[in-house]
Amino acid sequence: MRKPSNVPAVAPRPARRAQTRAAILAAAGRIFADSGLAGARTEAIAAAVGVNKALLYYYFKSKDRLYAAVIEEQFQEFNRRALEVLAAPGPARGVLLRYVELHFDFLSSRRRYASLYQQLMMAGGKPLERLVRRYMVPRSQALGRLLERGMRAGEFRRTERLHTALSIVALIVFYFSAAPVLQLLGHADAYREANLKRRKQEVLDFIRHGLFLQPDAPWV
Repeated sequence: MRKPSNVPAVAPRPARRAQTRAAILAAAGRIFADSGLAGARTEAIAAAVGVNKALLYYYFKSKDRLYAAVIEEQFQEFNRRALEVLAAPGPARGVLLRYVELHFDFLSSRRRYASLYQQLMMAGGKPLERLVRRYMVPRSQALGRLLERGMRAGEFRRTERLHTALSIVALIVFYFSAAPVLQLLGHADAYREANLKRRKQEVLDFIRHGLFLQPDAPWV
C-alpha cells in the first residue's frame, strides 16, 4: 500500500502524541485480531480512531510495523510484570504459582490478543525472531532458574526444565487459543467469568500435583 503524502509537517505535542499512538495501537489490535495482518485495512484502523490515515504512517511507517508494534506492546508489558514476579524471593512454589496466575490473568483480560499471538507464531520470520530474543529469551531463562531453584530446594520433583516450562505455558495458552473451537464443540464461552475462574484453578491444581513434592503444602 502506497504511503499517503499528507503526513503532518509538524510533530504533535508529546502528550497528544502518546495519546494518539495508544489509541491507534488499541484500534489496530482489535482489527488485526479480527481480520489478520493481510485482511486488516489501514482505512478501517484510522476510522476507528477518528484520525486521518496519514497519521498511521506518521507514527508507524507501514502496516507491517504497526502490526509489530501492537504485538510488542503486549510482550513488553507482560515481560515487565513477569520478570518482577519470577525474581521475587520466597519459596519457589509460591513464586511459580503467582507467575502462572499472572500469565493466565494477562491473557484472559486481553481476549482479542490470543489470535494475534497465534498469527505471529505461525508467520515466523524476523519480527518473531526479534520478539523472541528481546522478550521470550529472558523470560524463559528466568522461569528456568526458578524451576531449578525449586528442584534444588526439594520443593519440585526433578524434571527436565525445558519440557516442564513448555508444559506450564501450554496449560495456560492453549485454553485461550482453543476458545473458538471449544464453543463449536458445544462448550460455554471460555471467557465467561465462571469458566475463567474454574480453568485457572484447574491449571494451578494440575501444576501443584504434577510438579510439587508436597502439593498440599501452603504456597502463599
